[in-house]
Amino acid sequence: MLLAFTVAVSDQLLKGWVVANYKLNTPAPVLGDWLRIDFIHNAGGLFGIFQDSAHVFAIVTIIVVAVLIALEVGSGWRSWLVTITLGLLLGGAIGNFIDRIRVGYVVDFVDIGIGTWRFYIFNVADAAVTVSILLMVVIWFVAPHLGVNVSAVEKGDDGPGSKNNAAIENGR
Repeated sequence: MLLAFTVAVSDQLLKGWVVANYKLNTPAPVLGDWLRIDFIHNAGGLFGIFQDSAHVFAIVTIIVVAVLIALEVGSGWRSWLVTITLGLLLGGAIGNFIDRIRVGYVVDFVDIGIGTWRFYIFNVADAAVTVSILLMVVIWFVAPHLGVNVSAVEKGDDGPGSKNNAAIENGR
């Protein structure tokens, strides 16, 4: 939860700084053309899809936040990788949720690219969500092939469904 709080607060502080110091829709170079601050209003979702749907995304965010909190609490905080993944996702969701409720759009400002080839313009919350999605891919697809256990239930656990608990329930 501390990571989620840190992401959401950092996101809001940086957005406030950008709004106060940069002109809307006017790219300003930071590292030449490769990294620019381009303050825009995003009334849609990730990658700018579904424009003018801020209220729908706000409702979806409430549901996602509830599910994420339930997943984290249910996991028992036993896997640091799952905790980091859910913390990043939760922090990003909250950061953009605050914008949608407060101003009706999300403030995006990080513009990366070369010349006319540009990545989508994003913010700290978007970056946290993107990293969490990549970590989910690692958790679900890569970690099991590397023999890494990221599940909440570990060997020797006496929780529900464990071998030790089943033996106790069967009188062994």
